[in-house]
Amino acid sequence: MIDIGRVPERAILVAAPHLEDSQELVDEHLEELGRLADTAGAQVVGQLVQRLTAPTAALFIGRGKADQLRERLERERATLVIFDEDLSPAQGSALEKRLAARVMDRTELILDIFALRARTAEAKAQVELAQLQYLRTRLKRMWTHLSRTAGGIGARGPGEQQLETDRRLIDRRIARLRRELGGISRSRETRRKARRDEFRVALVGYTNAGKSSILQALSGRELFVEDRLFATLDSATRSVDLGDGYRALLTDTVGFIRKLPHHLVASFRATLEEIQEADLLVHVVDAAARNWEHQMEAVNEVLADLSLSGPVLLALNKVDQLTHAEEEALRGRAAELYGPHVLTSVREEGGLEPLRAALRARTRASRPTVRVILASEDGGTLAEVYREGEVLERRQNGSRIELTARVPVAVVGRWRRKRGVEVRGSDAA
Repeated sequence: MIDIGRVPERAILVAAPHLEDSQELVDEHLEELGRLADTAGAQVVGQLVQRLTAPTAALFIGRGKADQLRERLERERATLVIFDEDLSPAQGSALEKRLAARVMDRTELILDIFALRARTAEAKAQVELAQLQYLRTRLKRMWTHLSRTAGGIGARGPGEQQLETDRRLIDRRIARLRRELGGISRSRETRRKARRDEFRVALVGYTNAGKSSILQALSGRELFVEDRLFATLDSATRSVDLGDGYRALLTDTVGFIRKLPHHLVASFRATLEEIQEADLLVHVVDAAARNWEHQMEAVNEVLADLSLSGPVLLALNKVDQLTHAEEEALRGRAAELYGPHVLTSVREEGGLEPLRAALRARTRASRPTVRVILASEDGGTLAEVYREGEVLERRQNGSRIELTARVPVAVVGRWRRKRGVEVRGSDAA
C-alpha cells in the first residue's frame, strides 16, 4: 500500500485520442486520468497528447512521440508514465525499454486504486481476482509468491512478479478466490431473501457523484466519505425512514467510471447483484460536473452490460454548487431528455426532501391495498395496522371494524394467520 510518508511518484500522463475526438473530450479524459493518478498517490508533472487514426503495433504512439516523451521524463525527473488507453503486454514492455521508466495503462491504474481502497476481506478478494486475471498474461514486476508488498503505484496487491512465475500457481489462486466469492454470493442471497418483503433501493452512479453522502444523510449513520475517486468499494445497506410510516432499504454500490475494466466488473458481480435485486435504481449524478451527461452515459453502459433494465429514478445531486440560471437550465434539460428526476443537495437544508418524497411515493405504490376486518376489542391488531401500514379508510360495523390500508406484503400473511382477523383484497399476498 502507499506509504503516506513517501515522496509521491512523479508521473506524466499520455493520451492518444482519435483524430475526430473534440478537444473538450480530450481535456475531460486527461482531467479524469489526473484525478485517478492523484487518488493512487502520484504527482502529475506533465501531459503528452498524440492524435492517432490507429495505434501503432509496437509502441501504441509513434516513435518520434516516444522519444519526445523520454526527453520530457528526463526534464521533469519523472519515473512513471500513465496511458489513458489499454496497452498490450508487448507495447508495455517495449515502451518501458525505450523510455527507461515504468509504464502503466488505465486499467492497471484503476486496479491499483482498488487495491489501495479495498478494506474488507470481500473487497480485497474481488480486487485481487481482477488483478490476477488482468496480469496473468502480462507477467511483469507484479508477483512474488502472490503476496502483498509495499511497492509503488502499480505494484500493490499480489506482489512483485518475476517472469519465471509459474502460471499454474496463479490459476490455482484464481480458482480459490472464485470459490470464496461464490460463498459470499450465496451468503448475500440468503440475506436478500430475508429482506424481500422490504422495498429495496440501490444507489448507482459515477464515482464521486455523492452516493455515500446521500445514504449517510438519509440514514443518519456514519459512512466513509471522501472527495476522491473510488473513496469506497464496499456496498453498504441502511434502513431509511421516508416519513409517514414508510421505510426502505438503501444500498450504496461501488462507483462506475468511463471504460471500467471488464475484469473488475466481473469480480464485483457478487456486490453488484444488490443492484439486480433492487426494486428501484436511483441514478445519482453530479450535476455540477460540466460533463455530467457523459458520466451518465458511462454508467448506463455498465448497467446495460449487467443486463439491468428496471425502474430508474434520476437524482441530480450537488445542485447547491449551481447558480439559479444553471439550475433552471438543468431542470429543463432533465425534463426534456430523462423523464422522472429530482434535484438533491446534501449541504442545503431540506435538500434531500425531494428524493425522500419520491422514494416514499414509490414505496407506497409497491404496497398492496387490502381490507382488514377485525373485532373492535382487538386493540393489538388495530394498533398494528396503524403502525405497520397507511390507513386509507376506517368504518365501524357493530362489533367489527373494517380498515382499508396500504400495508407491507410481509404483514398480510401474518394477519391472515390471526384468529378473528379477516384480510381481503385481490392485491394481498
